[in-house]
Amino acid sequence: MNETWLILETSGRVARVGLARDGAVVRAVELDSARRHARELVPAIDTMLKAESLRPTALTGVMVSCGPGSYTGLRVGLATAKSLAYATGCQLRAVDTFAAIAVQSPAEANTVCVIADALQEQVYVQEFAQHDREWHATNALRILPVSAFVANLPAGTWISGPGVLAYETQIPVANLRAPEANRNPCLESVFAVGLRLLPVTREELFALEPLYLRGSSAEEKAKTPRASQ
Repeated sequence: MNETWLILETSGRVARVGLARDGAVVRAVELDSARRHARELVPAIDTMLKAESLRPTALTGVMVSCGPGSYTGLRVGLATAKSLAYATGCQLRAVDTFAAIAVQSPAEANTVCVIADALQEQVYVQEFAQHDREWHATNALRILPVSAFVANLPAGTWISGPGVLAYETQIPVANLRAPEANRNPCLESVFAVGLRLLPVTREELFALEPLYLRGSSAEEKAKTPRASQ
């Protein structure tokens, strides 16, 4: 059966839009990191579909990374995906960003810990293990102080994710790092993980939100008590 999937990856500073057909990504575009995802995303999708002579109603579905990642980027990507799925009736598959990063791990890795900077000397953390050539999460996403994270890292566990660069000097040398080019999710990995997922139901569609364990930096700042003047 021929399937056509739109892929949206907006968890980082650079947003990516792709189109997959017959099990492979056939078109891809990166949005200028200096511009706002909200302004560029829909026109990029429109251009890509027109280049393939496709109407939105011809899509099998849309796969979208749902976090953790850029607060604004994720909201724009997910809102766009939800609107498209609702308007056309196509499938929507929400892909955990860390799961997409995990499948990019080196072939020799058996376990990998994916991290991202959660600010204030904290990291988003989730571990994955490879079984029968597929990566599976072995625990839930959580936020930890960097000190607690590095203190409990098992030797032999690989480290990946966008947080590696920020905390490179604190990660034990016994823990190998994934190549820098593989620490952020690519369209192919979002697609690979998405193919294993069930589509969200109509009821889940309306409730679906980006995967956050904390608010945006603005919300965090608003919660901080102001110093007396």
